[in-house]
Amino acid sequence: MRGDGAGPDGHMQGARRRQFPPAAPGSQPPGGSFYQGRHGSAKNEDMFKTSQFHFDLWFYFTLQNWVLDFGRPIVMLIERSPKTLPRSVVYVSIIVFVMGASIHLVGDSVNHRLIFSGYQHHLSVRENPIIKNLKPETLIDSFELLYYYDEYLGHSMWYIPFFLILFIYFTGCFRPIKEESRMPLAALLLMGPSSLYYWYLVTEGQIFMLYIFTFFAMMALVMHQKRKGLVLDSNGLFLFYSFIITLVLIGAWVVWLWNDKILRKKYPGVIYIPEPWAFYTLHLSNLHSAKEGF
Repeated sequence: MRGDGAGPDGHMQGARRRQFPPAAPGSQPPGGSFYQGRHGSAKNEDMFKTSQFHFDLWFYFTLQNWVLDFGRPIVMLIERSPKTLPRSVVYVSIIVFVMGASIHLVGDSVNHRLIFSGYQHHLSVRENPIIKNLKPETLIDSFELLYYYDEYLGHSMWYIPFFLILFIYFTGCFRPIKEESRMPLAALLLMGPSSLYYWYLVTEGQIFMLYIFTFFAMMALVMHQKRKGLVLDSNGLFLFYSFIITLVLIGAWVVWLWNDKILRKKYPGVIYIPEPWAFYTLHLSNLHSAKEGF
């Protein structure tokens, strides 16, 4: 028997060793249409999965924000983002976010204790009666420093990464125009609590400029992607409409308290957005104390 593949067995071995000639430019390898079909179907399945409304994500996101303090489940948003986030951005955002949230948590803990002791949030630090009587007077500077850490430094370090990650998530919520995107009933039910959460975040955190710049960036991205034949999926619509309702709630809040002279003094300037806690200590804390007296 010859070892060069002659004979019946040799022909079979030769057939096994036979290779297809190199494909010409522009031609497809054998079975190419089959593999492309499978690859195309996989892409379609991935696109279908990303366009589905993530009810569990937004439900737990809203619930944990309200119950466990605002912004804690930000890692869930990063993991579910349709667009892969650069690791450096993720790491830096989480580090700054945690530091800002920690500063805010400490400041809020002290501020709430002060409120129970009679601190009036609608007044500045130096105008508060319980602060005026502090001895030595240098303690007032310490409380002003605490207020700065909580209301300015802590909020900036907390909210800037939060809205940055929200916007990056939003950039991945687009799909080709094939049919009109619709939100399921679950999304419509969650939109109220979600919008109310953003309203409280903006008003109490005094971050209207950060919020409105993020919203304008989202609007610009929607118009840009529409020219490319892309529209928002259900998750993008949920986030975009939540921001719109938030803007309506902020406008109603400002109009309602527009003529409040005391709050006007606490929040001077062009942008007048009172904090809910300031409204509480000014108008509701006395009613609450009177009810407890009975």
